[in-house]
Amino acid sequence: MDGTVRLWDLVAGRAASVLTNHKKAVRALTLHPSEYTFASASADNMKKWKCPEGKFLHNITGNNTIVNCMAINDDNVLVSGSDNGMLHFWDWKSGHNFHTSETVAQPGSLESEKGIYAMKFDLSGSRLITCEARPRYPNPLNPNPNPNLIPNPDPDPDPHH
Repeated sequence: MDGTVRLWDLVAGRAASVLTNHKKAVRALTLHPSEYTFASASADNMKKWKCPEGKFLHNITGNNTIVNCMAINDDNVLVSGSDNGMLHFWDWKSGHNFHTSETVAQPGSLESEKGIYAMKFDLSGSRLITCEARPRYPNPLNPNPNPNLIPNPDPDPDPHH
């Protein structure tokens, strides 16, 4: 992983721009829903860019953790999700972190198992959907304290559906 963001020209079949401002591996990217801008994130920081050339606009700092995912809505709220289960809410224009929230680890989970790995706003832009880590059972290092908790149950009783 070389810490780059590539802007691909699909017609030409090659990268039109290679952005090398990150010092660490880039793990997340989000496009603004109405502006011609996007943000990228790595362990060193988050960066805001302008399309189509990928002009660097500014850093978004203060996360202090590995960012796995980001999402932005029409109200200019940028959210970043991290390895440590933290959600940071940022003002898109200024880069100000106006709220921080922490996910709750599942019963029987280790603290390190509460990372946030993907997120999207729904169409209303007022609800955030996240994908989070969950332990696998049986785990000899961390046995399931609740044997009635079944990971990933199939809610559909008809297997032929």
